[in-house]
Amino acid sequence: MIRTGLLSITFRQLSPEAIVALAKEAELEAIEWGGDIHVPPGDVAAAHAAARLTREAGLAVAAYGSYYRLGVEEQPFPFDAALASAVALGAPSVRVWAGDRGSSEADEAWRARVADDARRVAESASREGVAVCLEYHRGTLTDTCDSAIRLLREADHPNLRTLWQPAVGLAPERRLDELRRIAPWLEYVHAFHWNGVERLPFAEGVEEWRRYLEALNALPGDRYAMLEFVRDDAPAQLAEDAAALRRLAAEVSGGRSTEHP
Repeated sequence: MIRTGLLSITFRQLSPEAIVALAKEAELEAIEWGGDIHVPPGDVAAAHAAARLTREAGLAVAAYGSYYRLGVEEQPFPFDAALASAVALGAPSVRVWAGDRGSSEADEAWRARVADDARRVAESASREGVAVCLEYHRGTLTDTCDSAIRLLREADHPNLRTLWQPAVGLAPERRLDELRRIAPWLEYVHAFHWNGVERLPFAEGVEEWRRYLEALNALPGDRYAMLEFVRDDAPAQLAEDAAALRRLAAEVSGGRSTEHP
């Protein structure tokens, strides 16, 4: 079944209280809390507060979106800080980035370094019952499907997963092929509709997203489709986008309700 949610970074300008209220009003089911503003890495008090707000609204914590970069020596915080926040949130997974350079710029030594770090953090998180998920993004080793799969295989850890989002500049057929290929490692997807220049109403991309969610729904278990961007970063746009996503998720899930039991 496809479940629906929201990334808190969609509205970096808003407080956690406002984000929870928006998600609840939009009838979404979960929130991925971001580590850059709302739940800073290692700030366990902020994580506990966000978790409490989420639960009291009847929502789930889908994940913790950290900005830890695998293989990078100098960065603002260690992975242990991100993991502490994920645990305090009660998040089932923590998102990390696959280094700080694209696959075309990475030599074999860099790939090995990123894979080694991925294996290390996946093992560390496994002891806390938290999965590690790669952000699927340009400028990292997940900028192509081939590179992402290669990294997952090189790291070779059962607790290492990946996210997916439509790659900018690829035709829908190519995107769908990527989604199907990455499926064995897929945790959940970031959902948005844009043309690479401007963010568009999600309803305008429903037919394209129908195919992605059908592929997602074919996998065993439940998966989240998490709204990430809205037009003009406007909170008022969320209700419209969420309604379109919820309708589509219900249709793809065979008409079953996407509400929590």
